[in-house]
Amino acid sequence: MTGTAPRIDAGDEPRRSARPGGVPPAAIRVTEVLAALSLTTDLATGAPFEKGLSTCLVATALAQSAGLDEADRRVVFNAALLGAVGCTSRASENAAAFADDIAFQQIYHVIDPGDPSVLAAQLRQFGAWTPEHRDTLRDRFASTTPQQASAAVRSVCEVSRALGPRLGLPDAAVLALTEVKERWDGLGAPDHLRGEDISLPGRIVHVAEQAVLAAAGLGRRAALTELRRRAGGHLDPALVDLFADSDVWDSLDVPDVLAAAMDAEPGVPLYVRPAERLDLCHALATVVDLKGRWLLGHSGHTADLAHGAATLSGADPTEIDTLRAAALLHDIGRAAVSSAIWDRPGPLSAGDWERVRLHTYWTDRVLQRCPGLADLRDIAAGHHERLDGTGYHRGVRGHDLSRPARILAAADVFAALTESRPHRPAFTPDAAAATLMSAATTGHLDTTACAAVIEAAGLRKPRTEYPCGLTEREVEVLRLAARGLSNRLIAAQLTLSERTIGHHLTHIYDKTGRRTRAGAAVFAMEHGLMSE
Repeated sequence: MTGTAPRIDAGDEPRRSARPGGVPPAAIRVTEVLAALSLTTDLATGAPFEKGLSTCLVATALAQSAGLDEADRRVVFNAALLGAVGCTSRASENAAAFADDIAFQQIYHVIDPGDPSVLAAQLRQFGAWTPEHRDTLRDRFASTTPQQASAAVRSVCEVSRALGPRLGLPDAAVLALTEVKERWDGLGAPDHLRGEDISLPGRIVHVAEQAVLAAAGLGRRAALTELRRRAGGHLDPALVDLFADSDVWDSLDVPDVLAAAMDAEPGVPLYVRPAERLDLCHALATVVDLKGRWLLGHSGHTADLAHGAATLSGADPTEIDTLRAAALLHDIGRAAVSSAIWDRPGPLSAGDWERVRLHTYWTDRVLQRCPGLADLRDIAAGHHERLDGTGYHRGVRGHDLSRPARILAAADVFAALTESRPHRPAFTPDAAAATLMSAATTGHLDTTACAAVIEAAGLRKPRTEYPCGLTEREVEVLRLAARGLSNRLIAAQLTLSERTIGHHLTHIYDKTGRRTRAGAAVFAMEHGLMSE
């Protein structure tokens, strides 16, 4: 990499939906929060912004045309809205293999192995995001995908199964999420399901997603031609015929796709109080932290510190809950930046540094777009702002930063410093505290907020018992495995034999019930095990 741009700062660095009668004004509609997750996965997959919401509208309309009852339409609605919820599970691996995980996801969503001539044309475009290595990436994809696709997609499915219930999705919707890469002709993954072995909601989502993706690039008339081409291969031909004979496209002829999706939600909408949305925010944070091997658990770690600091600062319970939610979501904009950048041990180029600086903009945009999270926007998107105006992305000064925003900024820096990064080991708590107070002395961070964060960090008790009966050594192995280290590298780092590491991993998988690195990473973040 060329250039001398500074490293990532955090490492050193309106429309309200109408509510039915009886719902308290402060209540938050669950689907508004899920919409933020949908927008985040749009960013992570290189899809058009609001692609997930559009897919949700088209799929729900197609389910209506197919005569599905309310319960089944709700399954389709949720599966289509969150079809890419597991998309970050292999972000680091995809970035390592194909240079840019987002560009890879963008083409992988439409690649068609069932049509040799189309596949050949698509492969000619593969790797266009890095012209100097294009041939290498294309050859690697062609040679490795047949053997590795099922294992890769199984990782995605495990994350979907882990997060689906936490998001309140019914079992049928979670099943459909595990089928997003299956195909009517059996050429999909991970289980090569064929025809009606794929659930009907899953097949409906397949048609809706391909329709939306094709329409975004080709227009609706050409998109229908593309659906017909895929019928009998990728897609259920009967559903394609139904799509062609119905007025499903009309569902997208709306001024506000999010508002239309809220109106189209089948059944009685679910609401939670502001404090109760924290569980949903934890799930969103997990999806984003999977964007990099070195980011695992960062959002939860930051939220714990911010919560403790706010409590010590005398904040009221409502302010504390709001800050904790904002802290969990402060980095959702990371999804818009390739994992190749987050995992890079060397310096960033000027262009990559600008991409990093934009992650707070995307956090801002996603939260602003979703009414159920809009109150978190200024706090969450301001975590890289600085009192002297040298921060980003807005460059505001101290008088525009609320107390929660100042606490979050300090907590984010302290958390990042005490976590390992690809370019440096973790700071000791004392070293991190000294660095934090230095930033306060120079006018970058708020002195009171920094002191509260340091005190909160000092009050954290050492963990003596781990979930599922994991031992301390097993937790050490789990942390390294979650970051994608091979058995050989884990063994070298812990001064153990590879055989011993294999035994530890077997015990970890048996105890946690997970079978893939991504699944284990989700377990580790769910239980706060990534902080060293």
